[in-house]
Amino acid sequence: MDDVAVITPRSNDFPRWYQDVIEKAELADNGPVRGSMVIRPYGYALWERMQADIDARIKAAGAVNAYFPLFIPESYLRREAEHVEGFSPELAVVTHGGGKELAEPVVVRPTSETVIGEYMAKWTQSYRDLPLLLNQWANVVRWELRPRLFLRTSEFLWQEGHTAHADEADAAAYARRIALEVYRDFMVSMLALPVFVGAKTRKERFAGATNTMTCEGMMGDGKALQMATSHELGQNFARAFDIDFLGADGGRHLAWTTSWGSSTRMIGGLIMAHGDDNGLRIPPALAPTQVIVLPVRDDEAVVAKAREITDALTAAGVRVSLDARPGLSFGRRVTDAELKGIPVRVEIGPRDLAAGNVTLARRDTGEKHPAPLTEVATRVPALLDDVQATIYAQALELREARTADVTSLADAVEAAGTGFARLPWRLVGEDGEARLAEESVTVRCLQTPDGELPSADTDDADLVCIVARAY
Repeated sequence: MDDVAVITPRSNDFPRWYQDVIEKAELADNGPVRGSMVIRPYGYALWERMQADIDARIKAAGAVNAYFPLFIPESYLRREAEHVEGFSPELAVVTHGGGKELAEPVVVRPTSETVIGEYMAKWTQSYRDLPLLLNQWANVVRWELRPRLFLRTSEFLWQEGHTAHADEADAAAYARRIALEVYRDFMVSMLALPVFVGAKTRKERFAGATNTMTCEGMMGDGKALQMATSHELGQNFARAFDIDFLGADGGRHLAWTTSWGSSTRMIGGLIMAHGDDNGLRIPPALAPTQVIVLPVRDDEAVVAKAREITDALTAAGVRVSLDARPGLSFGRRVTDAELKGIPVRVEIGPRDLAAGNVTLARRDTGEKHPAPLTEVATRVPALLDDVQATIYAQALELREARTADVTSLADAVEAAGTGFARLPWRLVGEDGEARLAEESVTVRCLQTPDGELPSADTDDADLVCIVARAY
């Protein structure tokens, strides 16, 4: 444990650096089945923080949590042809149970539109039952041929929201609200990550959707990562599962549905967007441990004062821990704190104690400043706010520096070698989208010229597209 952890520099080998950070920061490990993942306690603590904040936002938007089965009858997926076609290569199918061949194979949940649609139909009788706003936190299985921890695993954790509405406008407005007020605001305020929010092209839409909205983040190597999506499903699933209702006019009407989700992939985004050659850099709003107190020496008086500081910060509402592990050098404990991206370190040694000071060290910039012992509990909260703002500003600066406005497909491909390209959608279209795909470049989203999420009545001729290589 006393050996200094070595991380491959990002500039040398970004994928290897990513794997090194996951290992050294003790976030996750490969599971026993290819493509599966073991999330270690520190990685799961990050997920719990994400989950708690997103869950609160979802509930503020009026949705309630429920739980639906992991096993789905195969026939359910066949009811929506486009949906089953889109997921077919990724399905895990159970054909035997209890030592016998099943009468009907069951699919291990890849997503839950079908099974939830079945019960929405059962629970929806009248327009008074709408909107029906549901969310579930669950695991899903999508068989992955090229797995990468957090980014692409055969099983992952997520939330998936599913709603039914009396009219198209209400469904569209709700899906848009989720994209902006839940996902975009979470990415910005908690993950300190600027995202492009836009609509997917017809080719890139979720299977069975009439409109897919996405949050696209830029990673440290300039590639894009889809962080969360929100889908308008029109009446496709309502028609397949008979989700209809008695309207105020006395007639029967089909509902309009939406679905939306975010997953543990966001942890991968957090690593790649903010990490550096020393490991993670976690925004304080998200960090399970915002501050770590480190005694420089195993000195009784120093450790006692460190405990007092820890208690004072706890009382001030800071998520803080004390690392006074015996037999572990100060340098090793600093390295551990840096690897795990803890935003602020409070370092105290015998000389600091004699002078009535501590040293405050920032993970984001590496800067260190002395502070009076008596002011630690009042200074640290403001310092955490500054670290949060700085990490966001750095991510935004990187995105702006690596997003090029271009006017041709050739220039877009060139720009995608180091970052994003932005150009009018009319210069690309479906033919240009196919040509970009030949260069492993995809249209990440469509936006209005001022960078906003398009509405249903926005003319395609007025849209701009963001293109990039992506994970």
